[in-house]
Amino acid sequence: MRLHHTPASPFGRKVLVCAHEKSIAGRITVVPTSPSTDAGLRALNPLAQIPTLIIDEGEVLFDSTVICHYLELIAPDPPLYPATPTALVAALRRQAIGDAICDAAVLRRMESQRPEAERSAAHDARLVGRIERALSWLEARPAELDGPPDIGHIAIACALGYLDLRFAHEPWRASHPGLARWFEAFAARPSMQATATTA
Repeated sequence: MRLHHTPASPFGRKVLVCAHEKSIAGRITVVPTSPSTDAGLRALNPLAQIPTLIIDEGEVLFDSTVICHYLELIAPDPPLYPATPTALVAALRRQAIGDAICDAAVLRRMESQRPEAERSAAHDARLVGRIERALSWLEARPAELDGPPDIGHIAIACALGYLDLRFAHEPWRASHPGLARWFEAFAARPSMQATATTA
C-alpha cells in the first residue's frame, strides 16, 4: 500500500497511528506529497487532499475516516472500532470531535499563511471558538477518554498534537488539565512516538 501524506498532516498521522496500533505500518509505503503542487495527487484524488491511500489492488481511498475504516477491515486486531452499538457510536463521536478540531486548526494555519491584508480576524475567531468548545466538551467528560484506545481517542490525540505543532504559542493545557494529563499518557504510546514530527 502507498500512502500520500505530509508529516505535518494530523489526518495523515491518524492513519499512520492506526497502522502502528495494528502492527501493519510496515506494509505501507509513505509517499511525501504536497497537496497544493502535486499534479499526481490531483489525478488520483479529485479532492486533491491528503491522506490518500492506494491499496494493493490498485483502488484509491481518500479521507482519513475511510482509510482508517479500511485498515480496521484488513487488520481487525486489535479492534479500534468497538463491537457494541453504544460503544461504537461513542467512538465515532469522539472521532468527529477530534477531526473537527483538526479541520479548524488546519484552516487557521492556512489563513495565517495568506497575505496579511487578506486575512479575516472574524473567521479566525470563529475557528478558535470551535476548537475551544471542543476542548471544553472533552474536559467536562473525562469518561470519554477512558478505556482501550479506539479511533476516537486516536483522532483526539492527533488533533492535540497538531495544536502543539502549529499553535504552541496558544497553550491549551492550563485550562484543560484533565485532557492534558490524558494526552501526556497517550502521546507516550509507541504509535504516537513513531508518527511525531517537528516539521
